Amino acid sequence: MARCVTPGAVSMILSNPSPESPSDVPEIIVQVLDLKPIGTSSTRFTFMATDGEMKLKAMLPTYLSTEIQSGKLQNLGLIRIVDYTCNSIPNQPEKALIVTKCEVVSPALELEIKSDVKKEKPELTLKPKQEELVNNDVKINEPAIVLKPKQSTVPKSAAQIVQEQHANVAPAARLAISRRVHPLVSLNPYQGNWTIKVRLTNKGNLRSYRNAKGEGQVFNVELTDEDGTQIQATMFNEAAAKFYPKFELGKVYYISKGFLRVANKQFTTVNNDYEMNLNENSIVEEVEGETFIPETKYNFVKIDQLGSYVNGKELIDLIGVVQNVSSTMSIRRKSNNDLIPKRDFTIADDSNKTVTVSLWNDLATDVGQQLLDMVPTSPVVAIKCLRVGDFQGVSLSTLSRSTVTINPDLPEAKKLKSWYDSEGKGASMASVGSSMISSTKNGSRSMYSDRVFLSHITDNQSLGQDKPAFFSINVYVSFIKPDQTMWYRACNTCNKKVIEAVGSGYWCESCQKNDDDSSLRYIMVVKVTDPSGEAWVSVFNEQAEKIVGCSADELNRIRTEEGDEKYQLKLKEATWVPHLFRVSVVHTEYMHEKRQRITVRAQAPVDCLAESKYLLEEIEKMSVC
Repeated sequence: MARCVTPGAVSMILSNPSPESPSDVPEIIVQVLDLKPIGTSSTRFTFMATDGEMKLKAMLPTYLSTEIQSGKLQNLGLIRIVDYTCNSIPNQPEKALIVTKCEVVSPALELEIKSDVKKEKPELTLKPKQEELVNNDVKINEPAIVLKPKQSTVPKSAAQIVQEQHANVAPAARLAISRRVHPLVSLNPYQGNWTIKVRLTNKGNLRSYRNAKGEGQVFNVELTDEDGTQIQATMFNEAAAKFYPKFELGKVYYISKGFLRVANKQFTTVNNDYEMNLNENSIVEEVEGETFIPETKYNFVKIDQLGSYVNGKELIDLIGVVQNVSSTMSIRRKSNNDLIPKRDFTIADDSNKTVTVSLWNDLATDVGQQLLDMVPTSPVVAIKCLRVGDFQGVSLSTLSRSTVTINPDLPEAKKLKSWYDSEGKGASMASVGSSMISSTKNGSRSMYSDRVFLSHITDNQSLGQDKPAFFSINVYVSFIKPDQTMWYRACNTCNKKVIEAVGSGYWCESCQKNDDDSSLRYIMVVKVTDPSGEAWVSVFNEQAEKIVGCSADELNRIRTEEGDEKYQLKLKEATWVPHLFRVSVVHTEYMHEKRQRITVRAQAPVDCLAESKYLLEEIEKMSVC
């Protein structure tokens, strides 16, 4: 039976598109056809569900991505659908199956199931009809005798039970009975009515904003359901005023009449393709006396893959073996002179790379002390929500929403511990940031590894497509466009972008606070040239200061006080100067078009002696060949 589909499974699904609970779902086993990811996602997959007769477009729950990647679930395999919902596809007659819970029954079969199911069903359905024609006088009364008791008793008692339940339960509980609670993974922008049951796991501050449309207020929350799926919800103006006092951290709520849209990854740190908007007509009801602890879902990144996340908006999850832990230190905050506890520790994974993680506030004093006591046992830690910075090439920092779990009960933790005990403990490991920073005082040594001409990068558009590629180049800055956006206004504490606050000062979204002062930081593009060609490269503050020769605040002062002529002269003085750059190459999407982006990660002046030695070595290699 485990190797067969359920006859008529697709018809069963379409006849009951939204079952009230998993207990209402009969035994449904279908075969998976045309299994493929949605776009570039590594967690969302679509497939065609077939019962041998009919097919239905379907989407798998995200937690099954690990089963797909491990090979347990493959194309032509069988799954048992435990819970689901069917949604209409806009402007199309057919529906789409959203599988919210399922089990893998069988790996890939040799062939698509077709003939067996199709042959059986006609035999089963036609036989009684043929007998009925022959023995008409016998068959006429049989259905009436069987069906009468069912019609007279079942509907009445069920209606009475439902009526009693609705009369005696609380409003929030009544909502759960009258509406099916949808898991977050099943939601999409094309659904109509839905109700979710979620815990409030993070609540932002109510803040004011001002733009071309006027003034208003806004705040965000992060919601997590029982499966551990998260989504960010945003409320503006009337909705913000209505729901800000209602939402309390840690409480469970029923939410309905919200709207979904594709998430803007620049402004959300939650791992979800969609984000939610609640307006003044949305319904938020607290679930009295009921709590649940959401399952923590991780999307681990290997340490050697952290380079592509440096200074990005996306937060990452990491798992590794603790190698050493520092003592607690106190860092004085610039904004208010407060002392903040901080503790650093180094972790490694089976990519044979290490990275430093900074714990802040309570995590530094509580979890950090536990790690310090456990260092001799080499504990495994799983950390959720880390920000990736560029200190010492690559560094990681916790946020207020970060969680640290010591020796978690996860397959990845057991595998990592086994690797470390067998071979990792004695292996030679390097810091992941060592390839992105200099190893000598003037920063020139790393500039001679992976040395290429510009044409090697620009002529090979596949570079950086799958993962970031790093190279060293020796170039001249040939042009700096004077009318570009040269800088942004940054927070003095975290260097992230700030906006003007209502009244006075500047609001930092990252620090969630107002500051009286801010600073300018470079973010610009420059044209560089070498004997093989030219290219535009992105440059950030530290490297731009070395190229231009002054800070962004100083260049802004020259422009406003001394005029455009002096400003353009300052930029012109920075051109046709040779530089050694360490650059990363990645692919980004702009206006639905993928483009190669070259970013300067480190800069060093040209050392003529070192450059001559490098050229002689290269000539020697050519003569040997």
